[in-house]
Amino acid sequence: MLTTSSRAKRHAGAAVARASIARAVMLITSAIALVLVVGILLVVLEANRSNELVQLVRDAASLLAGPFDDLFTLDSNKAEKAVNWGIAAVVWLAIGRLVARLLLRR
Repeated sequence: MLTTSSRAKRHAGAAVARASIARAVMLITSAIALVLVVGILLVVLEANRSNELVQLVRDAASLLAGPFDDLFTLDSNKAEKAVNWGIAAVVWLAIGRLVARLLLRR
């Protein structure tokens, strides 16, 4: 038979675990959004595409933008990437926040 004390400890332990997972989710989705924002800056500021670091960030941003890549087709490639990848960054942050809130609910 579980005592009140052991139930409280078990509940507290589960709450700590959920909070840790929620923090990890927010950290990961924030990092994804940061990669997308840096990718936007590299496109808009016309960073040297032959640079390996620039190409790595742009490739990662393109992969993470996924279904948002051709959401809007604009005349300017810079504006198109900025809008589509910007929307993807906001969606990633919103998903992360939503999942974290769900994890923190009792």
